[in-house]
Amino acid sequence: MRLLSLLFVALPLLAAAAPPAHLYADAMRRRIATAQDERHTTALLPFLTHKNATYRAAAAEALASVQDKKAVPALLPLLHDTRTAVRRAAAYALGQTGDSLAVPALAQRLAQPEASAAARRTIYEALGRCVTKQSVNTLWSIRLPDSAAASGQAWALYRASLRGLATPEVVRHAVARLAQPGAGLAPARAGASAALTRMRGQDSTLARVALPVLLQVLASDPSYFVRENCATALGRVARPQALAALLKAASQDADYRVRIAAVRALPTNLLTVVSATQRPGSKPNEVIRLLKMRPADSLRVRGAGRMLGARLPQESLTAAEWFLKTAHDTSTADNVLDWGRYVEGIRYSARVATHWRTRATLLQAALRHAPARQRPALADTIRQRYQATENQYEKAGLLTALSEDPAQLDFLAKEAALTTGPAIVPGTALAALVSLRGNKSFPAAQQADFTAALRRALASADVAQLATAAEAFANPALVPAPQPEDLAALRQAQSKLTLPREMEAWLGLQQALDKLEKKPTPTPAPLGTASQHPIDWALVQTIAVGQRVRMTTSKGLIILELKIVEAPGSVASFVRLVKSHFYDGLYFHRVVPDFVAQGGDPRGDGSGSTPYNLRSELAQLNYGAGAVGLASAGKDTESCQFFFTHQPTPHLDGRYTIFAQVVQGMSVVQQLEIGDKILTATLSK
Repeated sequence: MRLLSLLFVALPLLAAAAPPAHLYADAMRRRIATAQDERHTTALLPFLTHKNATYRAAAAEALASVQDKKAVPALLPLLHDTRTAVRRAAAYALGQTGDSLAVPALAQRLAQPEASAAARRTIYEALGRCVTKQSVNTLWSIRLPDSAAASGQAWALYRASLRGLATPEVVRHAVARLAQPGAGLAPARAGASAALTRMRGQDSTLARVALPVLLQVLASDPSYFVRENCATALGRVARPQALAALLKAASQDADYRVRIAAVRALPTNLLTVVSATQRPGSKPNEVIRLLKMRPADSLRVRGAGRMLGARLPQESLTAAEWFLKTAHDTSTADNVLDWGRYVEGIRYSARVATHWRTRATLLQAALRHAPARQRPALADTIRQRYQATENQYEKAGLLTALSEDPAQLDFLAKEAALTTGPAIVPGTALAALVSLRGNKSFPAAQQADFTAALRRALASADVAQLATAAEAFANPALVPAPQPEDLAALRQAQSKLTLPREMEAWLGLQQALDKLEKKPTPTPAPLGTASQHPIDWALVQTIAVGQRVRMTTSKGLIILELKIVEAPGSVASFVRLVKSHFYDGLYFHRVVPDFVAQGGDPRGDGSGSTPYNLRSELAQLNYGAGAVGLASAGKDTESCQFFFTHQPTPHLDGRYTIFAQVVQGMSVVQQLEIGDKILTATLSK
């Protein structure tokens, strides 16, 4: 009897120690998430007035993914909800609609006391997403009660600038936020610096108002994110001080991300700029001395040149890309250096480059800038390298390099017609052929050969080539007079596609048809609905909050923590693919320095997918460094491809699903290169 009594006493203790039930064991939460997945606004609206604040917040956040302006009137009262989570979710959802009708209510809410700094920033950002040219001044007409409000205003300015609403007054207020020192105002400086990178059409205002502050902050701010944004903004300021600061940052900043941003911001007509800054008879400045050095050394000493020898592929590739973009102005170059020696310097750097992408890009730069007499030898070098390498991605890079020489049309057309081997080779060959056709020196006599290559691509049924060929046919500069049979071929190719697996190719073909047929409005895409791939709630409930995935790559181990609460449908799909070993052996096919590393494509060229599409789950998450997002061809077209972010990328917020976060191995993410492989992906116990 005593044992029984003890058992009854222990039962409550055991119950208290048991883990809580899964969030989606709650049928009401499943109903809300399912309505979001089905884009069913009317099913979500009643939850906005539910007595349970958890459901009110969940429904409001669900409407942020639906993005239906019809929900705006029902969301507005929630800005005054007693629960912070509800106020934030409502503001976020309003911002996601981008409805200008929400501006007065958002501004009114900001004029009132707000205990939560996070809620205030969310409301500010929502306002920045909703203002128009007529109401953009609302962003600074509200009194700033504290530093948290300054951060909110700065990020609101960013959201408005991202939408093309920059004005001289927006520039001035962003500069005011950037100039505020102190650790407490670091978030405000981050938002303001990001805003200044998006000031389209305001270059003269930046030079007049922002230059001194940008120079100071680039040289002293402790945040690499702020410094790299300042470097990017300085790239829009055509002043000698800006150029000097960028050259210094490109070679001396302690953080490689700032160095990358500075090189990207260097003017592509740098030779013209430095020549113009020289007074007649004056002593050559350091840039001029650099450019007059021997070719073997001239590309290594400062800025972009020094980065060619960098350890991290991201740096050397960025430098190579800068040399590719530099303007070939022989009238200026004759006064600065022999252009032939400059090309020879690029070619030498390609020979000693240790990273294949850097080498391929430098060879492309050399071929682009080379005098006619040097082109045949350069093209032969590239083709020899193409035949020698077994790396399919290097082959693709070398095909892209050959697009600089119109004499390579036959070779590229032959490679585009390949029907065996990696899909990326013929796909890239066709893209290179299209790029070559855009060359000013393309011989008109070869137009028929070019058009014939496009027609072969349409008949190939290869999804990557279909999209490329369709875009070319729709461009009158490339194909001046498409024939009726070409339109028929576009329609026939589209009819053979399998949806939603081949949605991206379908969209490319349809956009071309719309343009060629001069349709007044775009044809709607036949997006996959929730019914074709509903959320597997049984699987979702087996995935614990905080569940991790171990991804071993050819560069090392990366550990992800899944966001099952915020993105249940996306996480369930990813977990199912992981369990089936879908990702094992796949490649990272796209890496943009200091931006993203993307993989998970079964084709390996960016055109692959699964037989289903997912719906975007746009929760209140931000793309910081190491965020893991789903790639897409537009809203609600996600599938199996994913990407890691190298650094904060706030322009992706609210546009692409975040379903995981890197919690270990960020240094591995930074080293990933095109062609690196996912060896295994497994759930971590």
